[in-house]
Amino acid sequence: MKTTAPAAVPSAVLFDMDGTLVDTEVLWWETAREVAAGLGHRLSDADAPEVVGRAVADTAAHLIGVTGADPAELPATAAELTDSFFRKVDAGAPLRPGAAALLASLEAAGVPFALVSASPRSVVDAVVAGSLAGVDFAFTLSADDTVRTKPHPDPYRAAAERFAADPAACVAVEDSPDGTASADAAGCAVLVVPSLLPVAPGQGRTFARSLEEVDLGVLADCLRRP
Repeated sequence: MKTTAPAAVPSAVLFDMDGTLVDTEVLWWETAREVAAGLGHRLSDADAPEVVGRAVADTAAHLIGVTGADPAELPATAAELTDSFFRKVDAGAPLRPGAAALLASLEAAGVPFALVSASPRSVVDAVVAGSLAGVDFAFTLSADDTVRTKPHPDPYRAAAERFAADPAACVAVEDSPDGTASADAAGCAVLVVPSLLPVAPGQGRTFARSLEEVDLGVLADCLRRP
């Protein structure tokens, strides 16, 4: 009987945070909507690509541009977005379905994993101390920890380097187009579990409807996807 060799276990699993492990994308959208309203702009689906999965600085720049506000207001707008989002997240953000079980299974199997987020350090730390309390991440990376954040490859490259691993041997778990682009550009295999925005199919991308469908076997199979 012909048998198929088991897929190699990932060197590391690199998890996005917002919309992937915790249900914070809705909170971020609410934050952006409130700040946009203060600038005289009604947030709509047309703004979504510049909001969902984007770093604070990117969303702030978009809001300044789309409203014609004084560019000098960019730092204040970014600070308002950060502070408001932090307050919402600090009040509690639910885990995405299947997140707790998947993280626990990786820990039990001895597979290392880290958090790679485009959110500010203050927000990452609040979520890790709150909704993700007790999860044994090897480390966490925030938007403040690399010169460029998502959609650039820097965060995932930095995470792979921290593990002394080839990015191609790591699986990134993402929910957004920008996060997926970041992981792609870094050379990681990507498991996409979309939340607010659809993600286009592409080379090296595996899709799941929910983390409830994901286990170590699914993550290992991502490494075999052309």
